[in-house]
Amino acid sequence: MGSGLRVLAVDDVRAALDELCRLLRGSPEVAQVHAAGDALSALKMIQAEPFDAVFLDISMPGLNGLELASLLAKLSEPPAIVFVTAYDGHAVSAYGIGAVDYLLKPVRAERLADALARVGRITAAGPAHVDVPSGPAAPAPDAMPALPVESDGRTRYVRRGEVKFAEAHGDYVRLHTSTGVHLVRMPISRLQEYWEGSGFARVHRGFLLALDAVRELRSDSVGGMLAHTDLGDVPVSRRHARELRDRLLKAAQRGELRGRGG
Repeated sequence: MGSGLRVLAVDDVRAALDELCRLLRGSPEVAQVHAAGDALSALKMIQAEPFDAVFLDISMPGLNGLELASLLAKLSEPPAIVFVTAYDGHAVSAYGIGAVDYLLKPVRAERLADALARVGRITAAGPAHVDVPSGPAAPAPDAMPALPVESDGRTRYVRRGEVKFAEAHGDYVRLHTSTGVHLVRMPISRLQEYWEGSGFARVHRGFLLALDAVRELRSDSVGGMLAHTDLGDVPVSRRHARELRDRLLKAAQRGELRGRGG
């Protein structure tokens, strides 16, 4: 197998991540093991350097394992995906995404060896298509186009385009949409990392605003600024005011402020 496999292990539970890394490092097929404690960190690592395989937990806050795998499948040369999870109910979805294997925790050494053998065969075969166009590099996968929202034991997905603004609420964010307010367990700083490059701006310590939701900018009673949306006014701190004006102007010049209907 040449120099061996370069793998990335992803799990938000530190003990589980450490154990998975220990098992992988003890496998003769593996040359290098890297670790990530969340899906966004893993995505950045994969965009920065190549991996032969990603051993991926499914249940993680924010971007879960299935969503990350769907993003990775869009890469020109995606790594092999092996899911490592405590739940067997996602196997159909996992294989539908193109997973190489699906391991249940606690991982047995013989099952891990089987998975690594499959990864090795895929790696040795090389990419299915070698005629990669010589044009500009493919864009990075879109991070978090929708957020899972738990309600009454059911999960629904709120699309980024539905959200007018997000409001910090402790370790949660409130997503304000035309159909209601949805609570998601995620700090607003993490949501900013996901969405700031997709038409959202941090305008206040507690608010993330969709640029195309802004109808007008107003002054409040104490000389501050408010961004008016169809769902109400969003406070804009002084340190963010100029940046917001600049981004709105540039977006308007590019024709990106057509607005989103309720």
